[in-house]
Amino acid sequence: MIVTFVHVVVIEQHINDFIQATIENHMESVKEPGNLRFDILQDAGDPAKFVLYEAYKSEEASAAHKNTAHYIAWRDKVADWMAQPRQGIKHTIIFPKDESKW
Repeated sequence: MIVTFVHVVVIEQHINDFIQATIENHMESVKEPGNLRFDILQDAGDPAKFVLYEAYKSEEASAAHKNTAHYIAWRDKVADWMAQPRQGIKHTIIFPKDESKW
């Protein structure tokens, strides 16, 4: 399983637009065959900061996500709303590692 935390800082006037666009991306991303989770988190102390928690069954499934029409549309739509470039940090699961649940 591959987990990516995508850190995003949004320009204040585009926070609601970003949330709506990201929910639309979420609704399609969770339909992908290799997707396990796709969560949208907003910083409780700074509403312009977000983390997207993306979990995929494999590196290949994670890479395939970046070639989907909904991801490309999201990426292009939100690009100008970001206060700084988004940062994706990949993680691997250490524990629990029950692959039968993936």
